[in-house]
Amino acid sequence: MQFRLPVAIVVFLGSYLPLSLILLAQDFDYSSVARPLCWNFFVPNSGCSLPFRNPVYSIGIFAVCVACFVITLGALSVVRAKREIAIREAKYLPAELMNYTLPYVVSFMSIDYQETGKFIGLLIFLAWMFWIVYRSGQLVLNPVLIAFGWRLYEIAYSYPGDDKLYNGLALSGFPIEGGERYRHTAIQDVLIIKKQTEQDHARA
Repeated sequence: MQFRLPVAIVVFLGSYLPLSLILLAQDFDYSSVARPLCWNFFVPNSGCSLPFRNPVYSIGIFAVCVACFVITLGALSVVRAKREIAIREAKYLPAELMNYTLPYVVSFMSIDYQETGKFIGLLIFLAWMFWIVYRSGQLVLNPVLIAFGWRLYEIAYSYPGDDKLYNGLALSGFPIEGGERYRHTAIQDVLIIKKQTEQDHARA
């Protein structure tokens, strides 16, 4: 399955949730902590204001990334795995998933929304990163998924009735083992592994 461009953008933005949180924290006006609490932010002439230097950007971009990541999680949980595969070998890659986007998050920890030139540079960089990752076929490899129990595996597998051995990367929300059968669907070049249902076991 190939992502359509709007869906691909949603998945990509969700992978940069940590970066949006870093920028949100950097945009926070910590001097406001000492002032009395005020909740009438949207009441005209109330004297209240959100404790951010650029609340539209920092809160808005963070909210978009959160929403995109939630959509990504939801899509992975409901995706239909139609084809059965037999796992011959499964090698868990505990650190490999971290290598896809988190290094770029760390690279921009010093940027904030008031540095216009650097912020535009960040947007250009992210646009290039999106296109490169999208074209590589590994857009779904989001390191934030680790926090929600997803794992990346390098697997050798075959299809029922076919002795030919295939190799690839697989994402799974549960531990997978060699010698077991699962159902899968392919998103670009990555297999999404699902457990077999009771009906599958009955047919087997």
